[in-house]
Amino acid sequence: MKEIKAEIIAVGTELLLGQIANTNAKWLSEQLAYIGVNTYYHSVVGDNLNRLVNVFKTAKHRSNVIIVMGGLGPTSDDLTREGFQQISHLPIVEEKNAMAKILHFYETQNITMTENNRRQARIFQGAKVIENKLGMAPGMIVTFANKLWIFLPGVPREMKQMVNDSVVPYLQSVNGDETIIQSRILRLIGIGESALEAKLAHLIEKQTNPTIALLAQNDGNIIRLTAKAPTIDRANILLDEYEYLIEQKVGQYIFGSGQETIEEKIYYLLKNKNKYISAAESLTGGLFTERLINVPGASEVIPGSIVSYDARIKKDVLNVSEATIKRDGTVSEQCAYEMAKNVAEMFQTDYGISFTGVAGPDRTEGKPVGTVYIAIYHRSGKKVVEQVLLSGDRYSIRHRAVLKGYEMLLKILKF
Repeated sequence: MKEIKAEIIAVGTELLLGQIANTNAKWLSEQLAYIGVNTYYHSVVGDNLNRLVNVFKTAKHRSNVIIVMGGLGPTSDDLTREGFQQISHLPIVEEKNAMAKILHFYETQNITMTENNRRQARIFQGAKVIENKLGMAPGMIVTFANKLWIFLPGVPREMKQMVNDSVVPYLQSVNGDETIIQSRILRLIGIGESALEAKLAHLIEKQTNPTIALLAQNDGNIIRLTAKAPTIDRANILLDEYEYLIEQKVGQYIFGSGQETIEEKIYYLLKNKNKYISAAESLTGGLFTERLINVPGASEVIPGSIVSYDARIKKDVLNVSEATIKRDGTVSEQCAYEMAKNVAEMFQTDYGISFTGVAGPDRTEGKPVGTVYIAIYHRSGKKVVEQVLLSGDRYSIRHRAVLKGYEMLLKILKF
């Protein structure tokens, strides 16, 4: 296949009604991008046979890899197979291994199986079967009209297992041995999309192979490099060359690669330096700590934190001086500094980080909504305090404050 033009079709009326967010398509597009496969179209269609057929016809004309998620279940409104059969005329048969698995499940659970569960074991004759290790309905890869059709369940964990185990390796092989497509993801924080594009403008204008794509995300920016070469080694050499050029331009903002998160990076930096951190969170209400302790092994770097939302807690628990609160207020540089210093001393950690500010909807202590102070204290006595003005609703301000805190830590720990 010379060039993959992928399309993702999500099936389910619940998606159109807004009862379920279409997170599957977002996740799948990301996985495809990692292996250099561009997704050109997303479609969502309800559980209606005529509309399914029309969406499939459209996809057949404009894409050569069509991935369909959902509509493979046991009920009468699971119509994905029927819709595709109307345009392909392929026979539908029962897949014996899938059927045996379904029967075994009901037998071991001592539950009487209703006849409609047999629907889940149906596949198109000649299809390559994708095992569903976490559920009932198998996936399928079908070649029809020189196009690849991939059918997957809509249950997220089942779909993701199949994609990782079977779909990604299969798509990586479809170009044959002559062309290898290799992608690399670089993750950045602390630089906006437009500024990033400006710094890399010369490389972007010259790009041929590898290609460079900039993607903005909630937690920063992504640079996706995609190289084509006869071998994986040659592709990696091309990627290494471009990654070096990019690092010369924006290396101070790069914190990781692949699917690494900023909190994972901070965890590894703290662990490798044998350092501990604690947090005093007012504005963020524990969001910083929550993200860090989501990293397996986080107890090795963070023994505890304090959420000190009220001024009384800042004074009585965190020992912020009454004079500071009266003179400067709780939304101030001095208060943030004392919070960070005192939490580090209380938990006997190398670093203390604090967040205080105004998330809205109203001004606090005369400060406008979005005013945030973040302090980082080291037990040597060194400190960094930054004031930022963030925009958005309450959640956005708190989320961006946490990212800013991680960005500040990265600058301290990385160099």
